Amino acid sequence: MSEKIIQLNEEVIKVRLREFVEETLNELLEVEAEKLAQAARHERNEQRQEYRSGHWGMSP
Repeated sequence: MSEKIIQLNEEVIKVRLREFVEETLNELLEVEAEKLAQAARHERNEQRQEYRSGHWGMSP
């Protein structure tokens, strides 16, 4: 009877896992930033005086 042999490439798994974790964390941070700023990335509106893109202060 032949047994199935599974081979794993640990380096490929590490790289893909790292990419997955990075993408997931970036998405979570983006959602949190939107929630805190009450605006999407690069969004401006007249009610807010701060910019979502990282520049703080009075809007022009």
